[in-house]
Amino acid sequence: MANFNTHLNGAFLISSTVALTIYKAGLIDDSEFLICVALGTAGGLLPDLDSDHSTPIKLGFDIGALVFAFGLVMHWRSTLSLVSLIVLWIAGYVFIRYTVFHVFTKMTVHRGVIHSVPYMAILGLGLTGLCYYGFEADLSDSWFYGLFVFGGALVHLALDEIYSVNLTGMRLKRSAGTAMKFYQHKDKWWYLLIYGVLALLIYAAPPFAPFVDNVSDPAHWQQLRQGLLPTLLETWWTHKG
Repeated sequence: MANFNTHLNGAFLISSTVALTIYKAGLIDDSEFLICVALGTAGGLLPDLDSDHSTPIKLGFDIGALVFAFGLVMHWRSTLSLVSLIVLWIAGYVFIRYTVFHVFTKMTVHRGVIHSVPYMAILGLGLTGLCYYGFEADLSDSWFYGLFVFGGALVHLALDEIYSVNLTGMRLKRSAGTAMKFYQHKDKWWYLLIYGVLALLIYAAPPFAPFVDNVSDPAHWQQLRQGLLPTLLETWWTHKG
């Protein structure tokens, strides 16, 4: 399968290209462009959350442990002594970084249900709903954020499938088919749960038709066509035509 740098660079390249396209079309502004690129790149690392030794999962638990420990200290700062706060900080960090991390890695298997298309769709739809209903973000922005996370994850899964082909011998490696999957019979009960959650998220998702109407508005793509080529190339192409 592809390594960490390949996933990171691949997701960044695809996400930034798509984000630049919709930015030039006037569908997102400066800050939304940056958010879309960041979310797409992060999405490209999400499928490896079930890998015990992957960089994303270790980094995620490091950050989560620090945030949890910080939250504990802030909550008890006015009632505990300095020594007690230091002990609480260390205990909170150790609990998340090592205890919870150990339980998580024991409960998950690399390239299991997390490393699948429907699971990534749940994360994308979940983010869309959270942004729209929880943070009251714009409808189009919410859908773009969710789609960029999902798109980045698909880049990850596609890269793993591409790397499962031995091009020199023109044969498939044993990992072929284990990346971009929709179902595995050995995990049928997990997939039943996943598709149930996915169905609920689709039902509760923000309106999709207005988002499609906005994206398909000809005015946006006319704006993109007008600024598609550098002036010199555009002038040459016009004269040639």
